[in-house]
Amino acid sequence: MRLEDFDFDLPERLIAVRPARPRPAARLLVADGAQTIDAHVRDLPGFLRPGDRLVFNDTRVIPARLEGLRHRPGAKGARVEVTLMEARPEGGWEALAKPLKKLRPGDLIAFAAGLSAEVAARGADRVTLTFDRTGAAFDAALATAGAMPLPPYIAARRAPDAQDAEDYQTIFARRPGAVAAPTAALHFDAGLMRALAGHGVVWSTVTLHVGAGTFLPVKVEDVASHRMHAEWGEITAETAAAINATRAAGGRIIAVGTTALRLLESAADTDGRLAPWSRETEIFIYPGYRFRITDALMTNFHLPKSTLMMLVSALMGADRIRALYAHAVARGYRFFSYGDASLLIPERP
Repeated sequence: MRLEDFDFDLPERLIAVRPARPRPAARLLVADGAQTIDAHVRDLPGFLRPGDRLVFNDTRVIPARLEGLRHRPGAKGARVEVTLMEARPEGGWEALAKPLKKLRPGDLIAFAAGLSAEVAARGADRVTLTFDRTGAAFDAALATAGAMPLPPYIAARRAPDAQDAEDYQTIFARRPGAVAAPTAALHFDAGLMRALAGHGVVWSTVTLHVGAGTFLPVKVEDVASHRMHAEWGEITAETAAAINATRAAGGRIIAVGTTALRLLESAADTDGRLAPWSRETEIFIYPGYRFRITDALMTNFHLPKSTLMMLVSALMGADRIRALYAHAVARGYRFFSYGDASLLIPERP
């Protein structure tokens, strides 16, 4: 498989820079086996069965984008933009920085709210930062100094603002640590959850702290040689038991978002049973992958040549996804993080 196999033409006008309001007013392209149906997210209960279980990612996006001024003895200050990627176990943060070439170990970066960091190391594409505070003090300073880390395709068109603090956070968000939202779940609100419950649909949450690596492009032509960025996830014993019980009763497991799906597939055994999980995953799902536990996926429309295009192609088949994306473009669906959604239900043998 070549990278070009996952390319498609997308008019720039279809890239959403604001979400639909109310959230379930977003459009929903339903692919149920060979059927293709144009609907809205508010119609979701009608496409599910009583006893189905939705699985959401409850990670919470932190205001991970920072603008600061680099200080170095004997040198003129330089403005830098930093996007936190993940906390290191021994302390500090891995981060993307622009311009990276202006930073070197020992540099100090001053941010707003009195927050500062030292560059502990610089790699080929990122830096390691050691901040001057930790714990609750760090969280409080970051809340003031940081901004929501909007994806590059939105940030290139407009600056983050106060509305993004609400728009780029799901109603399930409770465990801080992500630097990108699990965007499929952005379409849900309290009213839709009540409608789903009334239809007999149940739900659970898992945690996968989405890293900035989700925005990094695939740089290899042979997609099988691509390596994913590691992300930390957790599935509790209670959640694992609930999902196993749903499958035993004949209910379907429907991942809401590719992050929830990747975590479920990482934790499931070859028979499709879950056990409690708490560690990193680097799972890369592309055509040829055999799904262990996921019966369906609700997800937004993804970037050309991305690992997420490879994932949905693995679930539905590459030809089916190409046809669905051509349909979405022709019908004017809105793409990417603030865009519309799809419900992908593959045919089963």
